Amino acid sequence: MSTPAPDPSDGPLDDPLARERSHLASSRAALRAMREDVEALDIKDVTANWVNAAVLARQIDDRIKALADLSDTPLFFGRLDYLHAPGAERAEGGEGERFYIGRRHVHDHDGDPMVIDWRAPVSQPFYRASKKDAMDVGLRRRFGYTGGDLTAYEDEHLSDPAEAAATSKLLQQEIERPRVGPMRDIVATIQPEQDEIVRSGLGGTVCVQGGPGTGKTAVGLHRVAYLLYAHRERLARTGTLVIGPNRSFLHYIEQVLPALGELSVQQATVDDLVAHVEVRGTDEAAAAVVKGDARMAEVLRRALYSHVTLPTEPVVVVRGSRRWRVPAYELEELVRQLLERDIRYGAAREALPQRIAHAVLVQMERAGEAPDDRVQDAVARNSAVKAAVKAIWPAVDPAKLVLRLLTDADFLAEHAAGLLDEDEQKTVLWAKPVRSVKSAKWSAADAVLIDEAADLTQRTHSLGHVVLDEAQDLSPMQYRAVGRRCTTGSATVLGDLAQGTTPWATRSWAEALAHLGKQDGIIEELTAGFRVPTDVITYASRLLPHIAPGLTPVASVRENPGFFEVRTVSEPADVITACEELLRNEGSTGLIAADARVPELAEALTAAGIPYLAPGEETTRETRLTLVPASLAKGLEYDYVVLDEPQAVVDGEPDERTGLRRLYVALTRAVSGLIVTHTAPLPQQLS
Repeated sequence: MSTPAPDPSDGPLDDPLARERSHLASSRAALRAMREDVEALDIKDVTANWVNAAVLARQIDDRIKALADLSDTPLFFGRLDYLHAPGAERAEGGEGERFYIGRRHVHDHDGDPMVIDWRAPVSQPFYRASKKDAMDVGLRRRFGYTGGDLTAYEDEHLSDPAEAAATSKLLQQEIERPRVGPMRDIVATIQPEQDEIVRSGLGGTVCVQGGPGTGKTAVGLHRVAYLLYAHRERLARTGTLVIGPNRSFLHYIEQVLPALGELSVQQATVDDLVAHVEVRGTDEAAAAVVKGDARMAEVLRRALYSHVTLPTEPVVVVRGSRRWRVPAYELEELVRQLLERDIRYGAAREALPQRIAHAVLVQMERAGEAPDDRVQDAVARNSAVKAAVKAIWPAVDPAKLVLRLLTDADFLAEHAAGLLDEDEQKTVLWAKPVRSVKSAKWSAADAVLIDEAADLTQRTHSLGHVVLDEAQDLSPMQYRAVGRRCTTGSATVLGDLAQGTTPWATRSWAEALAHLGKQDGIIEELTAGFRVPTDVITYASRLLPHIAPGLTPVASVRENPGFFEVRTVSEPADVITACEELLRNEGSTGLIAADARVPELAEALTAAGIPYLAPGEETTRETRLTLVPASLAKGLEYDYVVLDEPQAVVDGEPDERTGLRRLYVALTRAVSGLIVTHTAPLPQQLS
């Protein structure tokens, strides 16, 4: 049942809602005291030096930020009344306990918990308990809030099948609540199938296929928060990273983890990861496809190791009055051993002088000398040894290597033989010569090639866990770039094959995981839609047979079907009128259009006196309209959307399938209502 708040006062403390409000006030006071305790810490006498003091001061500052009480955010959103004490044998009839479930742990001055972190094991039944498996929960209570004020509660007596089977009104209201500003967490609304993914172990990689509105992005972010809770020390050492498709998307999601008290997760795009050179150029689609193909990794490996030359001359090391000679055949054997070990090019180059020095030391020992490690290091630095290493295993700059491949047709043909055909080689070759690495107009795909070459030279640092969102748009070489960042860790891969809008878009998740180096990753599919209204997702799903045959359409679980209308218009002013209609509702509005039509619509909005934002700019109560180029709509969401000229969105892409996928993305950005406006006929696939 759902119980509204009494008005205007809390009433007597025998009123259940008044008692819950009292607990909320006490919990906020306890959180405030926890923060004050940290702020009052004196570290002058516990730090040995200024470095320790700086590190500890930063940790304390992070802890203070994590304990912030967000006034408009519920401190707890649920309550569990257990039938028995957790961990006690039910046969013993242990007394049940009550736990309030919230975003972070809060305890009183005696250390007793007032709010339990949603990630704690004792909180798990809040998300998973059901009439079929009550998980020893007698009562599950959900709370309704207006801002940060507790205004209602709703009880489920899980031992009562009638109540347990009822739909949660508060849950529906929270899912459908209008939103202004960046993405918010879903910690109060996580569903059982989402919770299983969120709480999956650190050791395994999980790939989540999810259609629009299934919450895959939120699931990925909450999984990071859960892993940081369950494996904090390990991930504090190894690090975590969230990778998104663009800066607008990262700005949109950046407040989710801080709202859960997690401040240590870095965010980046793939372009950020591979930023060895300045990207100033672009590729034709055909060239980008070839450059993004996994075969390029072998081309680069061949080109790099072609610099190794088997020795034909001995090395003679002079020390004092003695000359020590390492014959060419022995040097060749050392080089072949390093090549067979298949270690990084740079690591092998660093090991070669030590190998040569060791061969010299063996001769010294046979001659009756007793050299130590210092002698070996001195021999390794000998000018004759250094000259031999430079000739046999020269240093190679990754960017210069890629530049030569892209500008020297003979060099490319030599190392792409049997991998790329002649047409593919011509496609990637630059038409004009380039003087240097700095003057080259590198493309995003070129930067990924340089990153691959850099990793062939020196191992890339690996993180403990990486979240890769909107992964369906990555090329095989981009997957390899991400995989290098988690070779010793795990990953959460999030995406929707139907929303792949690049010429090199992912064809299957098994293939993507193979390029990522995570062949053993588990693929999960989310098909329950919590965000997109029923009528909207049903309309958009007409495109699925044409863009991703075989995918399961999203089934909206929302009771509110939402507002949906297809409207024929004659001029831009009619589109602006549709925006004005939607702006009368509470929440955010997005005007999505083909990129080429954005300037015209911007002028029309300005002429109508309607302020608007660009993607990534945060909406406010005063400015709630965002003008969104279709190319940037992916991953974003708005309460209401006006989609301008669907056929123009399709025509703006290099091929029809990519255009229809872009249209599918644009159609599924609305949370509460969608108006489709068009002058030209609609794409026939929507019929």
